[in-house]
Amino acid sequence: MNYSALLVEDSMSLGALYTEYLRAEDINVTHVHYGADALKELSNWQPDLLILDIKLPDMSGLDILKQVQHSHPHISTIMITAHGSIDIAIDAMRSGAFDFLVKPFDAKRLSITVRNALKQKQLLELVTQYENSLPKGHYQGFIGDSLAMQSVYKTIDCVANSKASVFIMGESGTGKEVCAQAIHQVGNRADKPFIALNCASIPKELIESEIFGHCKGAFTGAHNNRDGAATRADGGTLFLDEICEMDLELQSKLLRFIQTGTFQRVGGSKEEHVDIRFISATNREPWEEVKLGHFREDLFYRLHVIPIELPPLRARGNDVLLLAKQLLKTYSKEEGKKFIDFNPQAAAMLQAYDWPGNVRQLQNVIRQIVVLNDASHVEPSMFPAPLRPLAQPQVQLQTKMQVETTKVDIDTLVQVASRDLLSEPTQEAHTHTADQQRIQPLWLTEKQTIEGAIALCDGNVPKAAALLDISPSTIYRKRMTWEEQAERSS
Repeated sequence: MNYSALLVEDSMSLGALYTEYLRAEDINVTHVHYGADALKELSNWQPDLLILDIKLPDMSGLDILKQVQHSHPHISTIMITAHGSIDIAIDAMRSGAFDFLVKPFDAKRLSITVRNALKQKQLLELVTQYENSLPKGHYQGFIGDSLAMQSVYKTIDCVANSKASVFIMGESGTGKEVCAQAIHQVGNRADKPFIALNCASIPKELIESEIFGHCKGAFTGAHNNRDGAATRADGGTLFLDEICEMDLELQSKLLRFIQTGTFQRVGGSKEEHVDIRFISATNREPWEEVKLGHFREDLFYRLHVIPIELPPLRARGNDVLLLAKQLLKTYSKEEGKKFIDFNPQAAAMLQAYDWPGNVRQLQNVIRQIVVLNDASHVEPSMFPAPLRPLAQPQVQLQTKMQVETTKVDIDTLVQVASRDLLSEPTQEAHTHTADQQRIQPLWLTEKQTIEGAIALCDGNVPKAAALLDISPSTIYRKRMTWEEQAERSS
């Protein structure tokens, strides 16, 4: 593997000598004489190795080292000087240098130091690769190690440093703003502003001013010039949440802004230019909004460059419990409560529930539990509706018995009906005629059992199907059959 090195040495003769030493190690060398030249080179490309003289004509090598460690910490740096002292060596090592060489030194001494520096660099890269390959339980505000979320984390890492527009999709409460902030924080604009606007919460008459700003007297109440989100986000990220709620007329102005980077304030004539990374989000299906005429197709293609779809909480497996435990810990500390965990029944209920409101609903549920109760473990009785079972114990037991014995009841009824149809009438049959008349049709018994299970599960068909040990599609198919029977009978 060929490595690259930037040599910063003001002496022409020593620079030529060290260059030959390094090339003998199969290292590509770029030699500069001044600190300013070194910083210019580093802004254009990053070497594997930086060999830096401390005493340069225009600046101190230690100052360059500090800048390099801040901007490019992955570069291995070896400091060199003819004025060696323990204090200088300590300062260099504290500032992040790998090693320190005192002139004069020969090829062997430089070779050993360079090889050690590159070996450490290789080890650090291997450690980083290994850490990146591990499932992340926590990532930039997200909690969850499910495969669905690992895919989201990986996508964020890939797009963070790009200027390409990102379009985040997902149900309400899945964490779209958290995702947008993660992209900003991981990327190269992290030290610049992150400005978020919710297009659904701002009145139609004011949203243009909120985005582009306005001039004094532009409309009633505009007493002063005001910067909009576009100006405040210059150099950073502008996050437009619920973008599909934006008025069509404003969408055309936003499209021009994205294309040119220029805009005019409301009531103004001067064009302003900004450098912004756009991130948008919606809980709708954006292409459906385009087909319905609610969202401009050209704006869709401008914003929908890199799509990220956030999975609903019900599709994230064990993440529900991870999130719930973290929220329980946080809220318990805030409220001065002693909760430490969920008991097994409560944990099972958390994972069985569909969470239509996703993480936001989970936050509200855990907060309500903590505020209204105080114990070491959360119990099912502490859950608010609709998580808490609504049926009375006797009704629950009756329905549970019905659910657990559905298959047995159906098989028994089929056997009884078959036997009665195939056998000759007997005195015993006449004796039990009254009992037999109380037997309902098989489809009706099945319907009552299934509907009872669905009611017990608060309308959650997949959960009811799991308890009945049948597939959800079977329930949907049977429901269609019952509806058709009802129509024919009417």
